[in-house]
This record gives sequence, C-alpha cells and structure tokens, in this order.
Amino acid sequence: MAEMVGPRLYSCCNCRNHVALHDDVISKAFQGRNGRAFLFSHAMNVSMGPKEDRHLMTGLHTVADVFCSDCREVLGWKYERAYEESQKYKEGKFILEKSKIVKENW
Repeated sequence: MAEMVGPRLYSCCNCRNHVALHDDVISKAFQGRNGRAFLFSHAMNVSMGPKEDRHLMTGLHTVADVFCSDCREVLGWKYERAYEESQKYKEGKFILEKSKIVKENW
C-alpha cells in the first residue's frame, strides 16, 4: 500500500507550525536579516506586527514583521508597500528566512 504524503510545506523552526506551502515559493534568492530568505506569495498560521517603513537593500518599503501564530517566533516580514516602481511586485508577498523555517513532507 502506498504511503499517503501531503503537500510539501515549510514549518516554523521552533514549534513545527505549518507556515507556507512549497508551491507558493516565488524566489529563493532573497536576503533576510540573518542570511538567505524565500519570497512567498502566501503564508499561513502567522500574525503580523505593526507596519513600518524600512530601508532595505532594494530601497524604501513599508513592511510588517511576520510571527509564528503558535510560538511567536519572528519568521520574516510581509511587504505592504514598495515605493519604487520596479519593486511593486513584492507588495502583499512574504519573506520567510531560511534559518527560521524547516521543510516538511519532502
């Protein structure tokens, strides 16, 4: 009998709460606060901190920190607004730091 395997996803490194689907990865070539980060179209089981303007490598953005909804680990941030036209594609997307997430069902 074949083993049933769910979708490939990413979980919080601290508590294993499911936070994103592999199918929602847009890019793995982003930089987070602590190294490599992935850009996701969606995230789940997360909560957001207050919006704030930050000067990132690609210019000024309005972002909100993203926390695991179970253990409150900071996982990355959500792009709320990009001020430069070339960066508008990031709006509404999520950065999750590679060091803060683990693969599940791979």
